[in-house]
Amino acid sequence: MKQLLIGSLAAMLLCAFVAPLAKRKLMADKSLSTVTYAASHPLHKWEGVSREVNCALIYNDETKQPESVAVSIKVTSFDSKNNNRDSHAIEVLDGLKYPNVTFTSSDIKAGEGGTLVATGNLTFHGVARPVTLRANRKDAAGKMTITGGFPITMSAHNIERPSLMGLKTDDEMTLSFNVVFPL
Repeated sequence: MKQLLIGSLAAMLLCAFVAPLAKRKLMADKSLSTVTYAASHPLHKWEGVSREVNCALIYNDETKQPESVAVSIKVTSFDSKNNNRDSHAIEVLDGLKYPNVTFTSSDIKAGEGGTLVATGNLTFHGVARPVTLRANRKDAAGKMTITGGFPITMSAHNIERPSLMGLKTDDEMTLSFNVVFPL
């Protein structure tokens, strides 16, 4: 009995020193999160907003830092407030063949003042490209909000630039994000 008690005590002490890191998966709050694309044409500029942000983040409770993230957004979920433009965008982006835009991180580093740098792959129109995202993190009221943006080019993702009145849209677009996670 004494050996069993000593063995149990030793096991508890060992577990206290070798306990696994406290990591958990956080899901973005879809009611508060958005991803926006901004594009331009020589005659006008516009934005399309998705409020259907499917995003999971691995959060380390010991370091209080995100360790990895995965995002998936349906091409059909972007709303530019112009049904004709949105329908044409789905056609140009081959939305039936390539229904999602995804980002999967391979590394996230925290910096000063809530800055984050995430490297990973952005897959758009079936083409995966490495990207580095710079973001800002703010914690308040039991929520973590991550915001940022980055440029992408249609040509890098084999997308034929749409045209209007014989003029093509700019090749570069900007993707920006505002993603909220409950802590």
